[in-house]
Amino acid sequence: MIEHRISNASVAHLPRGVRLHDDRVRGIRVLLAPERAIQLDAVGDAILSELDGRRSIGDVILLLSQRYAAPVEQIEADVRDFLQGLVDRRMVFLSADGGA
Repeated sequence: MIEHRISNASVAHLPRGVRLHDDRVRGIRVLLAPERAIQLDAVGDAILSELDGRRSIGDVILLLSQRYAAPVEQIEADVRDFLQGLVDRRMVFLSADGGA
């Protein structure tokens, strides 16, 4: 797999055909992609819910750190690890700025 460097200035977004979905029958959130689905835990849902194609990764990290009163370093590690896995699976795309 190709590893893309995730910088704080990067902007992450869901590519066409990938979306967040509430599975009301099972009471879970899932990330749906063509022929794939990933059940999200609370951390993954919190991260993906903040991706709007305009907000930088650094902004998402700071927002989540404030919301959950957690150390920035811990949130940063969680966000980068989670997004890297989705970037590798082509379920999240990165751009250098908000011009996604």
